[in-house]
Amino acid sequence: MKLVHLSDLHIGKRVNEFSMIEDQQYILMQILGIIDEVEPQGVIIAGDVYDKPVPSAEAVQLFDDFLYRLSKRNLQVLIISGNHDSPERIAFGSRLMSSQGIHLSPVYSGKVEPVTLSDEYGEVNLYMLPFVKPAHVRRFFADKEIASYTDAMRVAVDNMNIDESKRNVLITHQFVTGATRSESEDISVGGTDNVDVSVFDSFDYVALGHLHSPQNCKSERVRYCGTPLKYSFSEANDKKSVTVVELCEKGSLSISTVPLTPMRDMKEIRGTYQEIMAKKFYKDTTYKTDYMHITLTDEEDVPNALGLLRTVYTNLMKLDYDNKRTRQSTSITGATDVERKSPLELFADFYEEQNNQPMSDEQNAFMLELIEEIWEDEE
Repeated sequence: MKLVHLSDLHIGKRVNEFSMIEDQQYILMQILGIIDEVEPQGVIIAGDVYDKPVPSAEAVQLFDDFLYRLSKRNLQVLIISGNHDSPERIAFGSRLMSSQGIHLSPVYSGKVEPVTLSDEYGEVNLYMLPFVKPAHVRRFFADKEIASYTDAMRVAVDNMNIDESKRNVLITHQFVTGATRSESEDISVGGTDNVDVSVFDSFDYVALGHLHSPQNCKSERVRYCGTPLKYSFSEANDKKSVTVVELCEKGSLSISTVPLTPMRDMKEIRGTYQEIMAKKFYKDTTYKTDYMHITLTDEEDVPNALGLLRTVYTNLMKLDYDNKRTRQSTSITGATDVERKSPLELFADFYEEQNNQPMSDEQNAFMLELIEEIWEDEE
């Protein structure tokens, strides 16, 4: 049994106010090409189909087109809702779509019935468990002690009545303890959403969604496939891919990946304004069209730097500085000799506290002239 594992499409997402819809359309078409090459029996989408519970019209249209194209291929598609999705909206039309091989997770009701597929080795049961919180599970198992996400997942799994003699796959959307997060994910304070990996011992493969970097959790049997696109610069060095899962006889599992190439990559560069504008970085590269994070190392802020840099780096998403002023954090304290200092001396003290360096002669001259003009106006 060959399965393609996807998750966290986040269709409709905006990154630093840039719409990703064109990039998402491009990568979904690339994924369809990979599916045609791999020829799996099933495609898994492990939650966070959309970026918002109420997605935009263009996001819904894009996913609708993707599902339509999948339905024309001879395979089964299994989709669950994630923490960014509305489970009710994801579940809409599920009974109609199942006849076309599109299986949508229902809103959690305490029961999870598997979708059963078959191959030459027998049956494979695929359980679709959407993102749930302890309160969601507690509603249906009031007699159980459910104080944590691990408790909730354990109770939910125990009530699936899994036949461990068969091959079983779980599709779920949770944070498994020990996995590595990135900046574009929702983070719970204190790690209260952690689920212990031991909860999944009954499964031959666990197709996880939620975390954006592809990674295994203690073994390849429990895996995050990651997002198909980079959604923050903390993922700039990630290699995005599609995970391909092969289940042969019971106990035999093979995992491979197929790399994805985005329309626009995410890259980070740093240097002075003059260096970055002097073709040092973007010569013979795609930096001019990639999504860029530029860190300027100039000690003085460059006027209109964002606008000027975008004349070369069209998709500059993020600009910041790394210099003496930004490297050190200082607190402003009241001076004891305020009354004995001139306005220029007071401002000079303030400037040095803020920027970790004194004003230049030119700045001193400018401030002196400005202060004198203000004092003349008041007289």
